[in-house]
Amino acid sequence: MPRGIRDKVAIIGMGCTRFGERWDADTEQLIVEAYREAIADAGIETSQIDAAWLAVAVDFIHAGPSGIPLSVALRLDNVGVTKVENYCASGTDAFRGAVYAVAAGAADIALAVGVEKLKDTGYGGLPVRSRGSMFDMVGVVGSAPGNFAQLAAAYSAEHSVHKHDLKKAMAHISVKSHSNGAKNPKAHLRKEITMDTVLRAPMIADPLGLFDCCGVSDGAACALVTTPEIARSLGKTDLVTVKAIQMAVSNGWEIQGSGWSGSYCPTTRIAATRAYHEAGISDPRRQLNLLEVHDCFSVTELVTMEDLHISKVGEGWKDVLEGYFDADGPLPCQIDGGLKCFGHPIGASGLRMIYENYLQLLGRAGQRQRRTPPVLALSHNLGGMPNQNVVAVAIVGMLGA
Repeated sequence: MPRGIRDKVAIIGMGCTRFGERWDADTEQLIVEAYREAIADAGIETSQIDAAWLAVAVDFIHAGPSGIPLSVALRLDNVGVTKVENYCASGTDAFRGAVYAVAAGAADIALAVGVEKLKDTGYGGLPVRSRGSMFDMVGVVGSAPGNFAQLAAAYSAEHSVHKHDLKKAMAHISVKSHSNGAKNPKAHLRKEITMDTVLRAPMIADPLGLFDCCGVSDGAACALVTTPEIARSLGKTDLVTVKAIQMAVSNGWEIQGSGWSGSYCPTTRIAATRAYHEAGISDPRRQLNLLEVHDCFSVTELVTMEDLHISKVGEGWKDVLEGYFDADGPLPCQIDGGLKCFGHPIGASGLRMIYENYLQLLGRAGQRQRRTPPVLALSHNLGGMPNQNVVAVAIVGMLGA
């Protein structure tokens, strides 16, 4: 097995914009907004950055086909900028590039930025076949809600979970996300909702109703990373380090073989297993303190709890209904509102998740801060569809944990 990068890289600064319909800012302004918070947090100068990675998954109209927009927006010192596109895992992949550069000794300080400016492009996230738009998310396999509705149906069938029980568990997830998002000043959606509201909402793709689906947002997030030794030389004492970053990409087995039931995402199971090995985690349900997972749809969060080897297979819905992942539960998930309510600027989402975990680890998350700051926190992205996707898992924690 590879030796891994556990504790070889420290995060010295992070920043995140307010997510939402940001008519007040263009792509470069969003980048600058997130970067200003990160650079102030790190206490360094832009001239100290050796390399950068830019994640943009969809917004090629504003961001362009290269890393130039990042270099121009921040007036970087002509350093190398790599543009990353990897569906919804793009932000974590940019972070991975920056972290690997530092771990390899190719850069002392590296920057990762994720950004998306979607609201004025017409990209809505739901299929609109009549337009024939490139932004309608329609392909040969249909729409995103349709594909994840199939995940819900397969899960129900595979584990004999009654549709009403599954629907209640999904509704609990949505209510939880809205409750958490209401406490987050940077969240796109900040209104609490009731179970009744979720259960009575219009159907999008059975069994997914309106409140089971996340929308898309404008926004940016970024991270500055270096070695623990350099971090200490900069005066940093409480160090958040990277314990693991792992990715798994579908190889065709799900759609070309007969062994997949459609009720889970094998890539998540593979990436999680690798990440736990790298981080030295043997019992994630007990050792992890905080989760940020890819809740593009409420059922995705539910199934991911099992795919991360936290809930028993076929019993994740029970943990959800028992409040195991609530803000005051044993293992909070989406304490910032998640994709559902913090928002989903696709290229920025992976870094936004790490941003929340970073704040929580340092005890700086404000109203939503856990009473006892966590020690180990995981983030998870799933880009694409259940039958063909890329999954990224990142684990960060306090140095020595």
